[in-house]
Amino acid sequence: MRFLQFLPGTFSLLLLPIIVLTQRPESKPIELAENCPPGFELTDDNRCMSRSLYQQYPSLRNSGVGGLKTGLPKVRDGFSPQQIDLGRYLFFDPILSRDGSLSCASCHNPELGFSDGMTHSVGINGKEGSRNAPTLWNVSFMKSFFWDARAKTLEEQMEGPLFAPHEMGTTPNQLLSTLNSLPVYQRLFAQAFPDRTDEKIRLKEIYTALTAFECSLISLNSRYDHYAHGYHEALTKQEIEGLNVFRSFVARCAECHTPPLFTNQQIAVLGTPEPDGRPLDPGAEKIFDDATMRGGFKVPSLRNIAKTAPYMHSGRFATLRETVEFYNRGRGHAVPQDEDLRIHWHISEPNLSEYELDRLVDFLKTLTDETFKPRVPEKLASEAESVHNSNVRKMGK
Repeated sequence: MRFLQFLPGTFSLLLLPIIVLTQRPESKPIELAENCPPGFELTDDNRCMSRSLYQQYPSLRNSGVGGLKTGLPKVRDGFSPQQIDLGRYLFFDPILSRDGSLSCASCHNPELGFSDGMTHSVGINGKEGSRNAPTLWNVSFMKSFFWDARAKTLEEQMEGPLFAPHEMGTTPNQLLSTLNSLPVYQRLFAQAFPDRTDEKIRLKEIYTALTAFECSLISLNSRYDHYAHGYHEALTKQEIEGLNVFRSFVARCAECHTPPLFTNQQIAVLGTPEPDGRPLDPGAEKIFDDATMRGGFKVPSLRNIAKTAPYMHSGRFATLRETVEFYNRGRGHAVPQDEDLRIHWHISEPNLSEYELDRLVDFLKTLTDETFKPRVPEKLASEAESVHNSNVRKMGK
């Protein structure tokens, strides 16, 4: 409401209200994006294709360990802008959980490197999980998912947290019933999947939209990347020293955390200690029914590692300094006495100095890049639509 003041000598000096019917920006109905996120090129057939300078370099297999100008693994892309944007709205909406209290972003917070800053993730009703939440940056390059590599696609992976009783706790039927009961989501799914034969939302479409969004989370523009592409002033002298330690055959970090993705995507048995009072996590042994993989976990990417504390599958280490110290203390030093683990052969006793450990941490911090961090929706899709409908009804009275 604003007021109009009449000048002396006119009708009066009273302040008369003028009702201005304006629609607040957030009350407008949601329309999905027609353009790709940054780092993607829109093709003539409405697909978003990933683009980076790494595409000009040879493949990973031909470049040796730790090479700077090294190509990336095959990326998963080709989703439409509408599918990516729909996935963004779903990712932040807690209606995907059984009691409406937990969204995907609850455990994969963009402000925390798409992790949650907790030793073990917490699901509905405060139920604590058994492992640390991994980052989602660059999952479009990954060949397997979860710490124990039990899922081979993102669609398969997301069924875990969505339907696990101790995580989001919903069921396929409840999820479909909830989304199909909301006109806003029926409309958005129709935009994202225009070739549908009816109005019903399907599980496959939910998985595709969430996958499309997660595959848009590309982080390849850190100061390290500027250095790798030829701008050597991007790193300080001490950070370059840390890079040299990282790539050395003494520390052997790059053997498993191979640039430019900073993971070889393999399973490694490290012998990291569990938090006090917790039994040894068998890891990949249970998934692959292979005793040699006991205590084995996927080698995580180090991209944005400075944002995703605490570290390891168990969240055992609070800082990067503690983490690199673990590797420096020698092969199998933390393995329980009653366990006989097959420690990965790259884990040795590098005997790095305190100075070298500090420089290693300096380098790891150069892998931070949130240039293309997605925008969090100002309102949940269902809430925004209800506000719009409410305003329309009020204006019509």
